[in-house]
Amino acid sequence: MVAASGDAGSSDGVRDGPHVDFPACSPWVLACGGTRLVFEGESILDEVVWSDEDQGTGTGGGISELFDRPAWQAAFEPPRSGNPDGRPGRGVPDVAAHAMPGGYLVQMRDQDAVLGGTSAAAAMWAALIARVSQALGHPVGYITPLLYEIKRSDPRAFRGITVGSNGAYRAGPGWNACTGLGSPDGALLLEALRKRRFRAGVGVNRVRTRVSTS
Repeated sequence: MVAASGDAGSSDGVRDGPHVDFPACSPWVLACGGTRLVFEGESILDEVVWSDEDQGTGTGGGISELFDRPAWQAAFEPPRSGNPDGRPGRGVPDVAAHAMPGGYLVQMRDQDAVLGGTSAAAAMWAALIARVSQALGHPVGYITPLLYEIKRSDPRAFRGITVGSNGAYRAGPGWNACTGLGSPDGALLLEALRKRRFRAGVGVNRVRTRVSTS
């Protein structure tokens, strides 16, 4: 499953402190944050955290109070939680993509529309995963832990976002609570996944087994 991290910054639209969005904070979900592309003409100069404090919008992200920190996030040092007890829970998001309003041309019911937000970023990641699965010849299954492995072994598969803030948290190298591991380089991500020689359905079967016994 792929889910948006929210479009109201680290507060998630609540006034009593930082919050993460559900279902994005579930460890069984690939949580997608948002970035903003910086252009000069038609050339991309940079990619930074999507945040518009004047409008109260921007990528969600932070540290979950409900879900424990998964083993596959252990190699990346999280920021201290903005909540009073500072519990080191599940970090959100896992990855990111361009999410500025007006960043995507879509068609709904035969009508063109221009949309954005982390929901659009999540849809982009879902489409990328579908294309990667097609190129591999089998579903990648539970991809979230694999992406953290790839960030360590093939870091070029991600563009790390190190500039910007979503309110309570700032971007930085490695993993951060604004844009996660970063935005993808699709070709390099496919190359990294091919190195792992997955068996079709392994990830999916593993998830089903764990869920049925939990």
